[in-house]
Amino acid sequence: MEECCGKRTKERPEAEVKSLINRLSRIEGQIRGIRGMVERGAYCADVLTQSAAVSAAISAFNRELLSSHLHTCVVNDIKAGREETVDELAGLIEKLMR
Repeated sequence: MEECCGKRTKERPEAEVKSLINRLSRIEGQIRGIRGMVERGAYCADVLTQSAAVSAAISAFNRELLSSHLHTCVVNDIKAGREETVDELAGLIEKLMR
């Protein structure tokens, strides 16, 4: 049984885990690349371009995870009468929009 906010854990389908891990691995590689650029004294604009790419990749990761959260955890909690999940969701969206 999938329960998110009640247990504060979530069992994810293998395909979802693989997709999220793949995204995180790419982001991790991009971060290492930026570090290397800084260590080698790369031109600021080049480093900033790569940093912008990391920001976009993190945003894509967040969108994928938020979509999953909405379709599973939030829906399940509301059906179970745990309306406080809406407040939690509003807080999450506020954090993501900063």
